[in-house]
Parts: sequence; C-alpha cells; structure tokens
Amino acid sequence: MEFWIKQNNISFQFPVPPESFEISTGNSNTTVVVEDIGEINLLGKARLETITLRSFLPNQDYDFCQYHTFPKPYECIALIKEIMEKGQVRFIITDTDINKIFYIENFTYGEKDGTGDVYFTIEFKEFKRINPLVKAVNGGITNANKRLVNKYTPKVYVVKPGDNLWKIAKSFYGNGNKADYLAKKNGIKNPKTMKIGTVLYL
Repeated sequence: MEFWIKQNNISFQFPVPPESFEISTGNSNTTVVVEDIGEINLLGKARLETITLRSFLPNQDYDFCQYHTFPKPYECIALIKEIMEKGQVRFIITDTDINKIFYIENFTYGEKDGTGDVYFTIEFKEFKRINPLVKAVNGGITNANKRLVNKYTPKVYVVKPGDNLWKIAKSFYGNGNKADYLAKKNGIKNPKTMKIGTVLYL
C-alpha cells in the first residue's frame, strides 16, 4: 500500500507508510423536538470526507522505507507546505478506493527522539465541486453544465426559534399574506401560541 499526493507536475510518495489511517465520513443530520412526538432525526446531506495520517519522514535510509531516493525531512516538509498553500491536491492510497481531490486541512510536525526523523500528522478534507448557477439568454436560471434546476418544496416544516407564520409563508409561498391560509390548514387559531417544534403541513 502506497500513499501519494499529486498536484500539477508534482508527485510525492510518503517514504514510510503509516501503520494505520483514519477516514471520517457521515451525514449532517439534524435532531429536532416535535410536540407530542419527541425527538426526530432529519436526514441531512453527506459531510465532506476527512482522512488523517500519522507517520514520519526519515532522516536515514531504513530497510522498511518504500523507496530510497527520498528528500531530507525538511525538504519534504517544504514540499508539502507548498502543495498545501496552492490548494487542491490529489491524494491516493493504492489498493483502496481513495483517489480523489482534497485540501490539506492541517499539517503538524516535529522531532522527538534525536534521530533527525520528523514525525507528522496530516489531515485531508475532501474537495467537492459545485456547478455554479448562471443566467441563461432567455432570462432563466440554469447551471454551468446546462442541467435544469428544480425548486423542491417540502411537504412539512418544523418550527424553529424566531419563526412566525408570516415569515414561513413568505419563505415557502413567496407571499407572507398567506399566513392565514397556513394557519387554517394547520388548525392554528392563535399564531402567537405556536411552539418551537410544531410540525406544519405546507
């Protein structure tokens, strides 16, 4: 298993592979309290993937190094910092599915045993490309790769701190005057008594 970072015409393989590495992924779920139901978990979008490596840059040619023409530790550090400052970097772990674009989020290093070896921790955070919205010739909205953009209107809404019916109606219907319609649809006689966590049907 080899660990590589690549950026434009720069390729660097870590001489000593880490004994282990950590990959963190998940969803940005939200937990809300709904009246008469309790806590519910609302599924969110995927969080950016992060990968953390811990290893060292050798000051001498050990038998376990994966190759033997590596630069001196602080030359490696200068190269990693240069890549970090320039932005996007392709990070590859062979024999796995990790071969994608990241940013170097954090990089810490130091010496500790008098050998001149430099120990480091490096954290990669996934880069996610977005398609910017552009104005079409006819005045409509599309994105850079010309796919249609559809506005999704949810079926329900959970009341949050600072909400009121006028604000919610304005957000989802485009007209705050539809607050009365929203109140009637949800059986709300006095909007001022509406509690945080109330589920509104839109």
